[in-house]
Amino acid sequence: MDKLEQLKEMMKKSGAHLEGHFRLTSGLHSGNYIQCARLLAIPEYAAFAGGMLAEKLRGLKPDFVTAPAMGGLIIGHEVARALNIPFLFCERDDAREMKIRRFDLPENSSAVVVEDVITTGGSTMEVIKVLQDNGVICLGSGVIVNRSGGKHILPHEPASLWDVNFETWQPENCPLCEKGLPVVKPGSR
Repeated sequence: MDKLEQLKEMMKKSGAHLEGHFRLTSGLHSGNYIQCARLLAIPEYAAFAGGMLAEKLRGLKPDFVTAPAMGGLIIGHEVARALNIPFLFCERDDAREMKIRRFDLPENSSAVVVEDVITTGGSTMEVIKVLQDNGVICLGSGVIVNRSGGKHILPHEPASLWDVNFETWQPENCPLCEKGLPVVKPGSR
């Protein structure tokens, strides 16, 4: 079994990839839901995904890895560990703006941004802006799951372990609703 198939198996076993009838944060309905926190809760799986992603980013030769809190914390740390470089994270302040609050950014440095899942790339883009505003060169980004279908807002194509484009529907056009299947709202928001 190749590494991508191993990752997909880990996603299923951990409950990170669910199949059913879901209402997404966007309000759309889907038959698939991704919650990487469940994958990353298992240290062996987190290390596996972090090692895979580190291999995709290694050639960029970043000085450090950064990520948005919350979703990018564990995978960002695992990528940094596999690359043997520091991990610095961004978090939202009281005004809900992304900031580096706990660290001093190294001068004349470069970084990669790591996230668990992207759909639009909004949080990753916020971190890239924080880096740029502080004189750090963003070399690229990496994600476990890229759900964007190529429609992200990033200035580059992220390195990803799994590119998916699950079908979604407006609630009034949802075939799962038509079948009478109960809808579930999992997730973090």
